[in-house]
Amino acid sequence: MPKDGSGLSLDGLGLPLWLVLELTYKCPLKCPWCSNPVDFDQYRNELSTEEWKKVLRAGRRLGSLQLGFTGGEPMLRNDLEELVAEADSLGYYTNLITSGVGLNKDRLRALKKAGLKQVQLSIQSNDRQHSTKLVGVDVLDHKIDIARSIKAEGFPMVLNVPVSRFNIERTEALIDLAVDLGVEYLEFANLQYYNWALLNRAELLPTREQLAKSEAAVNAARARLGKKLTIFFVVPDYYDDRPKACMNGWGAVHLTIAPDGTALPCQEARLIKGIEFPSVRDHELDWIWHKSPAFNKFRGDSWMSEPCRSCSEKEKDFGGCRCQAFLFTGDAANTDPVCSKSSHRHLIDNLIARAEQRGIPETACDGTLKMRETKRRQRSEAQ
Repeated sequence: MPKDGSGLSLDGLGLPLWLVLELTYKCPLKCPWCSNPVDFDQYRNELSTEEWKKVLRAGRRLGSLQLGFTGGEPMLRNDLEELVAEADSLGYYTNLITSGVGLNKDRLRALKKAGLKQVQLSIQSNDRQHSTKLVGVDVLDHKIDIARSIKAEGFPMVLNVPVSRFNIERTEALIDLAVDLGVEYLEFANLQYYNWALLNRAELLPTREQLAKSEAAVNAARARLGKKLTIFFVVPDYYDDRPKACMNGWGAVHLTIAPDGTALPCQEARLIKGIEFPSVRDHELDWIWHKSPAFNKFRGDSWMSEPCRSCSEKEKDFGGCRCQAFLFTGDAANTDPVCSKSSHRHLIDNLIARAEQRGIPETACDGTLKMRETKRRQRSEAQ
């Protein structure tokens, strides 16, 4: 939710303070909850180093301050250090969002010299075998080693845990690991169900019992640790009765550039059919943000139907998530079905009921998860 006095509103006249560069969709991991498009391997025409630098300069002119380098795995771009240096020279606060694969001590030092300010490292488990089952690659030992190296270099660090029903039982153990590593921030990010996570939603969605137990462990740790560790716990949308203020509003403060140059108001927006999102290869970033039909489509409130149009909370949640509305109802202009006022809320409740019926898994994975590289691997085997 936007904070009081933040100045956020429905008019869409804000600045893209938070700029995210998805440098590549390539990634060595096979996470079955990946937020990249299911057909990610079709987007191979990545922006060049100079094209990314042009985006960085245009973003600063627009007012962007926070910058996230992500993917895929951004460490697979050999020009990452050069892009970080360019961003730093322009005055961005730079964040690296990484799995840690491809990151080593030499590259860490080079990134620090280039001006990188903060690192967010993902981790899925505190157990090597369990981690390997979840992401399809044996990387936990490397992740822990690189986490210690990140702290040794003096970076502020966020340890990010993508939470599903297969690892939510390890909340306490992961808190202990974060304390041992000396990180400043730990985020339990319950999955958002788009793209690969949507394909696997039936298997990944935790139960209410699991969520309650995990949140209780987080609250107990907060009381015990105080300021030693800041812990964030992001509840899955489905278990709320009001939608989150997704991206603090469509085209309000957030701008994502995909690997092929497509500009998006959020990383998942290209899944909405019927909207033509502009590319930085064809248009200036200023035009994209201020004038493009895609970024103006859900600004203001004229697009809203009831119950959103007359709702007293529309200035707080902006109608919720457009992507979620599209996925459940086929119309991105509908009320987010998470909302108890939505006529489609029963679709969410049915999903929760099925998750409860499945219960708590006894193993790390039951073999039914569709791993991230499935489609590409099947195509290559057929050729």
